[in-house]
This record gives sequence, C-alpha cells and structure tokens, in this order.
Amino acid sequence: MTADPRLVPGAFVRNPAHPDWGIGQIQSAVGVRLTVNFEERGKLTLDLRHVRLELVAPARPPR
Repeated sequence: MTADPRLVPGAFVRNPAHPDWGIGQIQSAVGVRLTVNFEERGKLTLDLRHVRLELVAPARPPR
C-alpha cells in the first residue's frame, strides 16, 4: 500500500475519528507512517493502514 501522494510534510490534515485533536501538520512521511503534530493532541506517529486522514490544505511548494 502506498500513501496518498498529497500527504507529505507541510500538508495540513484532520482525523475525522478524532475531531477534538484539531488540525495537524505532517512533519514526516515514510511509506504508510506519518508523524503529525496536532493542535490539541501533540505529535503522533500514525499508520495509514489503520487511520484515515482528511487533507485540509496541501503543502506549500518550495520556493
């Protein structure tokens, strides 16, 4: 399984199963594992085989 190509460092996401976590920014992405820093939950490592994230805003392209 490959991760959604939009889920890259810098992108903002939310976990619909835990809306109380707030918006999170992806810090790193390796295969199906993401490290996300959520507003109200802090930094978590998530496995996309078990968690569905919604893209809120894509990562900004490098300048």
